[in-house]
Amino acid sequence: MTKPILEMQHISKRFGTTQALADVSLTLYPGEIHALLGENGAGKSTLIKIMTGIHRPDEGEILLDGRSTLITNPLDAQANGIAAIHQEPMIFPDLNVAENIFVGHRNRGGVVRWRQMYRDAAEILARLDIKLDVRSSARGLTLAAQQAVEIAKAISLDTRVLIMDEPTASLSAHEVEQLFKLTRRLKEKGVSILFISHRMEEVFSISDRVTVLRDGRFVSTHPAAEVTAESAIRDMVGRHMDDFFAKSATVRGDLLLSVRNFSKENVFHDINFDVHAGEVVGFAGLVGSRRTDVALALFGIETADSGTITLDSQTVAIRSPQQAVKLGIAYVTEDRRQLGLTMPMSITTNISLPMLRRYTNRYGLVQRKEEKKTAESFRERLNIRAASLEQTAGTLSGGNQQKVVLSKWLNTQPRLLILDEPTRGIDVGAKAEVHHIIDELAQQGMGIIMISSDLPEVLAMSDRIVVMREGRQMAILDRREATQERVMTAAMGQTA
Repeated sequence: MTKPILEMQHISKRFGTTQALADVSLTLYPGEIHALLGENGAGKSTLIKIMTGIHRPDEGEILLDGRSTLITNPLDAQANGIAAIHQEPMIFPDLNVAENIFVGHRNRGGVVRWRQMYRDAAEILARLDIKLDVRSSARGLTLAAQQAVEIAKAISLDTRVLIMDEPTASLSAHEVEQLFKLTRRLKEKGVSILFISHRMEEVFSISDRVTVLRDGRFVSTHPAAEVTAESAIRDMVGRHMDDFFAKSATVRGDLLLSVRNFSKENVFHDINFDVHAGEVVGFAGLVGSRRTDVALALFGIETADSGTITLDSQTVAIRSPQQAVKLGIAYVTEDRRQLGLTMPMSITTNISLPMLRRYTNRYGLVQRKEEKKTAESFRERLNIRAASLEQTAGTLSGGNQQKVVLSKWLNTQPRLLILDEPTRGIDVGAKAEVHHIIDELAQQGMGIIMISSDLPEVLAMSDRIVVMREGRQMAILDRREATQERVMTAAMGQTA
């Protein structure tokens, strides 16, 4: 029987009063793709950070090739052949491809031998069948190409264990396919791959075994062939799939928003739809359909060239986000880390930022007591899990970050809420909670526009669905008539 490369045995880790990991074990074999599943906060990130030397375990042991090994820092991990690539590639844009591949090397001497470096880089890329010019700048690379460079960097360091943490979150379907081809080549070369993803279809298409964590504890390890989406989710969250989509039947209220002949040259053309109070209108479409551009124009970040927006029976021209907020429109961006939150700031400060004037006295000083009162109300209302409201947003799990973004914009008291990919990059448990929040807001009479690339989500949560393709509106489907087949048919340019 093949011997394991890496064994994490009985690993425990505590941060203050929080038990992040408790008696967790994980075994990785050469030439296997091992999926690691769990909700945000299940302990996946902590386990990865222990494997890569960022954290040290309080208890437990790490074995490499059967020998007890101490990994005290990232350089120790690198020396032992352990590397990680993440959702956002760590590429230096001002360096070329070859320089990025070898930037972490400490054994190539004090003088750069450029010809040798370019030859070595080209050889590594050729071994992996990656077609990139080693002398080209990294600045213009696609996300998929950046991921490929990260993998080449790992191979250049003789990596034996490669951790892939949500590597497909920002990739198109074609780019995912290319990444998986590369991953399988690594498997053939005997590299052990730990694959973390919230996309079940990806897990089952590429994994050999699946391990599930919940609340910092080991739940199960099974061959992927023996795992179903339902059983994996049940292990992750202790609930059945029936609990995940929560849209209730709502009574359509008064017409809130009417968009007619909405166009922006070379971006989108002749968009027409309505949103009523208490209604969720989903926007579906393939990559490049320009759904987000319509939302940005409605919120005043971009401006349309023509068309009308009618809000509460009044025709309005929205030229800025400030104006949109005054009109009762809020927009939750798909990029919560870069645009949705100020990561070094506290939960409290993030929630109050859009309405800061509300919390300042006549001398311009922030009334912290009122700020905290508001933040506490949203923590209770949206079930934000944090040790303290003064905890920085950057330290929260993805699901809790999304709840803070929602709180931030709900604090503006909108009548129309635009949600752009509201559950991207969060686990199934947090996704269910966000769905419940959306449902409750609709029940309270808020109008909601929800843009999502997750078709089951759109179908389950929407009262009506606007289907777009390359900037054009292809169909509007009522909930009762919408199916995956009809939505995809329209999204691909056919008659729905």
